[in-house]
Amino acid sequence: MEIDSLSNGNSTNAAPPPNISAAAAAATTATATTPFTKLTQLTEALKLEHQFLRVPFEHYKKTIRANHRAVEKEVTSVISGVADVADSNSFSKDDAVNHLTSLVSRLQGLKRKLEEGSRTEHLQVQKCRARLNHLESADAENLSEWNNTRLKRILVDYMLRMSYYDTAEKLAESSNMLDLVDIDVFQEAKKVIDALRVKEVSPALAWCADNKSRLKKSKSKFEFQLRLQEFIELVRAENNLRAITYARKYLAPWGATHMKELQRVMATLAFKSNTECTTYKVLFEPKQWDYLVDQFKQEFCRLYGMTLEPLLNIYLQAGLSALNTPYCYEDDCTKEDPLSQESFRKLALPLPYSKQHHSKLVCYITKELMDTENPPQVLPNGYVYSTKALAEMAKKTNGKITCPRTGLVCNYSDLVKAYIS
Repeated sequence: MEIDSLSNGNSTNAAPPPNISAAAAAATTATATTPFTKLTQLTEALKLEHQFLRVPFEHYKKTIRANHRAVEKEVTSVISGVADVADSNSFSKDDAVNHLTSLVSRLQGLKRKLEEGSRTEHLQVQKCRARLNHLESADAENLSEWNNTRLKRILVDYMLRMSYYDTAEKLAESSNMLDLVDIDVFQEAKKVIDALRVKEVSPALAWCADNKSRLKKSKSKFEFQLRLQEFIELVRAENNLRAITYARKYLAPWGATHMKELQRVMATLAFKSNTECTTYKVLFEPKQWDYLVDQFKQEFCRLYGMTLEPLLNIYLQAGLSALNTPYCYEDDCTKEDPLSQESFRKLALPLPYSKQHHSKLVCYITKELMDTENPPQVLPNGYVYSTKALAEMAKKTNGKITCPRTGLVCNYSDLVKAYIS
């Protein structure tokens, strides 16, 4: 950095005084360091946004595939109908005209479907573009605002996974970020989950049919589990003949890969639903439907490239991993420690203990680190606070110190300085 100085009679380009150069250099360094630190944090944060972009993109691809299949099916049917008329001599002129008229009506219906599908695809492309723009808008200048939006997105994701759909939608609408959350995707899952909870498998089987190729590629057993449960329900209703017919049609194709499970389920025809044999009794328990709901949620998340855990849990665990120590689970753990709460302890349970070589003292009042620059002071009752906090308190109360935890009042001169080794 160059600073123009006045001539002192010896040179017209004299060097600036050392103190000015040092101050300028410090200011430049401070200015550059802060944005750099923020940008580094932002770069690390963007690494976790994989799901944010992939979910709408997967939804877009799924819509394209569904529209393509519908077009192929209708066009093939229409071409086949025209060929039948052309090759057959049994059609009268009027019959041929009526047949072709019906084919034209089908093509007009296909056109309407294509227009509707095109609008849907356009909306999904807009959503993908909105998310790209949102990520590109993140910089050091608006990092606080961007992080606030991200927090709301994480909360909406958590609410949707916990089935609080209305609350999630209201938060997204009030924050004007409907394009940044996946409410429409989760509404699709809601129909299947609601049906499974009332012991209805038809919507789940339809979902499996719509995503058959993707599920097959991931070697999913979800459709097989649905078929098994439907068979069990027939056995529960003592409709054995229909159960056997169902097994021949829907379960037999799975025999090559799941024979042991099939044999176990088929044995329920002999043991009945009132059996006391643990091996077969568990198949008739209501919790089997809960397992299906959980399995569907897992398959749904895999299909759209979502994390199996809610994003809120992942972010919280990332922070808790730095706080997780054996002391956190002791009865005398301080209430200021997040891990003193049961909900946080459950999240931290699978995490390893934080490796900390040195203990850190944090002031209860200011929440600042106590070190050699801000040493700890001990009150007569044994509680420890930072010098900075106690000095500020003494200035306001004419040298009196009041312990914020016990209410003890003492003089500032009664404090004893503690040393950190």
